Amino acid sequence: MKKIKKDNKIVKSDKEKDSIHLRNVLTTVCIALMAVIASVSGLNVAQPDLALDFNTSQNTVLWMINIYTLTLAALLLPLGAVGDRLGRKPVLITGLIIFGIASAAAGFSPSSTVMLVARFFSGVGAAMIMPITLAVITSTFPGEERSKAIGIWTAVAGGGGILGMYLSAVLVDFANWRWLFLLPVVLVGISILMGLKFIPNSKEKNQHTFDYVGSIFSIIATISLVYGLHEAPNLGLLNPIVIASLIIGIGMLIGFVLWESQHKSPLLDFSFFKNSGLSKGTISLLAIFGVQAGIFIVLFPYFQAVLNWSGLKATFGLMPMAVLMMFSSGIAPKLSLAISSRLTIALGVFYSTIGLVLLAVSVSATGGYLSVLPGMIAMGIGMGLSMTPSTEAITNALPENRQGVASALNDLTRELGSALGVALLGALVTAGYSKAVLKKLPDVSTEIKNSASEGIANALAIAPNSGNQSQQIIDAAKQAFVEGWQQAMWVGVIVMLILLVYVLIVKQNEKSIPHSQNEINENNSSIVEISSKTI
Repeated sequence: MKKIKKDNKIVKSDKEKDSIHLRNVLTTVCIALMAVIASVSGLNVAQPDLALDFNTSQNTVLWMINIYTLTLAALLLPLGAVGDRLGRKPVLITGLIIFGIASAAAGFSPSSTVMLVARFFSGVGAAMIMPITLAVITSTFPGEERSKAIGIWTAVAGGGGILGMYLSAVLVDFANWRWLFLLPVVLVGISILMGLKFIPNSKEKNQHTFDYVGSIFSIIATISLVYGLHEAPNLGLLNPIVIASLIIGIGMLIGFVLWESQHKSPLLDFSFFKNSGLSKGTISLLAIFGVQAGIFIVLFPYFQAVLNWSGLKATFGLMPMAVLMMFSSGIAPKLSLAISSRLTIALGVFYSTIGLVLLAVSVSATGGYLSVLPGMIAMGIGMGLSMTPSTEAITNALPENRQGVASALNDLTRELGSALGVALLGALVTAGYSKAVLKKLPDVSTEIKNSASEGIANALAIAPNSGNQSQQIIDAAKQAFVEGWQQAMWVGVIVMLILLVYVLIVKQNEKSIPHSQNEINENNSSIVEISSKTI
């Protein structure tokens, strides 16, 4: 009896050690992920200060922001595959070092040129970090623990951007924009120390050469598509630059698919999309992040221009949605076990649809924050519930030795979805606003009409100098923005309803993905080596 009790204590002790080790691994990758996510949105709140300090144009300031996003999106797939081959731990540590040095350089930038270069290398480092953080989780955590860990990762990825933006707004208001880069540098330092100690290494050995041609196709396609979609709201969908960029992107994407279909060791094996879980997860994330980005593109102008809030207050106004998104991401794995991943995604999409309906019906130029809060709450719950099982569906669809690519595909889908949402819903808001404001200003001069129709910020800027028509212009601009908002929200409702039907109709097939050593050797001519030794 004493021996049995002793053995039980040993087993319990081993389980506790494993549990502590897994928590340390999860903490490490989430800290690293937070550094990357916070840097995506942080500079948005400092645009005026950057323009003044560097004495540069607004276009250059926008490039300081967008070059990071473009570089990150373009390099996700290739560097995710590099992590699979060279080892996820060394690639993660290298990415953290590059990202940390680049962030510090950005904080001390003496000119806009140095800032642009620093932001480019920050994007390179981020592209090495982001897919590896998720790949470490999926290749380290077993079974149910993996689902919980993915839920926490998704919560950080989803809500971390808003939290990072709020902290950035606080720093800009009470200190200086250069302090924005202190947080990423600190987080990187902590991640490196913890990563060296706790992150296990795992990598793939492949007999075939790296897919350089496929990588070039994917980089050009991603840059062209993301750039074209980012510029569409400002330049217009019919602008020659936007059209050329999208045509190049689509052409490169077709070339990428054709090349990958005949390559012996493709960067992304499209045969995996025969698994409905991968297709469903990818399409769900694309639509969810598209709608989420579209909501953010209208919420900030609404808070600042319609409600006259400061940037700090506007960012704080998003907190209920961010907190609920993080909370529901955390409970999504348990719900998936209870009712299935498919129904959990469907429930999340349903809540998101209700949120969009509320945002379309309840929003008012005079109703204040409470007119949009119920919709934001429903959206936060819905997005959190749907993102976690969608991410897990993508990672589960690819074998263990391709988890870097699976994670990169997940991240790239989020980036493309966001760009698509900003382009389409942003364009709908702009078009709806312009059309509505012209109708509401029949008695003002053509010059004032044209200026006001360019955007609500323009209308509010010219209003004080418009004499007795000032209040009329302000009221018309605010009401017109709400009408443009409603138009975009109803389109979002349609997108979510289509997604809901798709998720409910398409059942996940039972196609197995190789995880054992023999299956991986037979199907991919590769083996997986996992070592918990530190490098």
